Amino acid sequence: MTVLTGFLDDPVLVLNRGYAATRVVPVRQAFVLLFRRVAEVISIVNGRWEQFDLSSWLEIAELQRMYEQGEYEWVRTASKYVAVPRIIRVHCCNRSPDHHVPLNRRNLYARDGNKCQYCGTRFPTAELSIDHVLPQSRGGENSWRNLVCACVRCNARKGNRTPREAGMDLIREPHRPKTSPDRSVRLRRRHYEAWKVFLNEAYWTVELRD
Repeated sequence: MTVLTGFLDDPVLVLNRGYAATRVVPVRQAFVLLFRRVAEVISIVNGRWEQFDLSSWLEIAELQRMYEQGEYEWVRTASKYVAVPRIIRVHCCNRSPDHHVPLNRRNLYARDGNKCQYCGTRFPTAELSIDHVLPQSRGGENSWRNLVCACVRCNARKGNRTPREAGMDLIREPHRPKTSPDRSVRLRRRHYEAWKVFLNEAYWTVELRD
């Protein structure tokens, strides 16, 4: 199958054998997995979830185009249009989700919502700093539980002290995010509301990767 044009960079949700969301891949990669017969399409038909291998997905394309054209994006092969799948399930492995979230400045600012964790005011990124709750000079480490966003004023006030010593309170205890804060999936398009079935509270602990 040669795909000539279409929404080849759109995101497709990938499930493992246990129907757990593990990652997001572009449409072009999803079609490669389907063509290699290591994945199947998961689609809703008459209110029920059904599985389609590549051959059956191609077979129903004409009916989809006739009756459900507005429900899908489309790519064109050398001979026909094919609906872009939104969810595929790989059945050659049972890959476990990756729970590691990189500890970096971007993720810290995203976790704290660009708010100073002492005064609770939201600031532009350029006006925030990273504060060690337990100062480094006193053994404080670079960790999710010891780093918070702080405005210049609050950081200067706290100085080389703990919040308790400085008479300051954190608006919330720092924590390790369950998924990368700056890469959270936002289901802006109606077409991707189908993902919600697989992205419930448990699945939001999974980092969805491009």
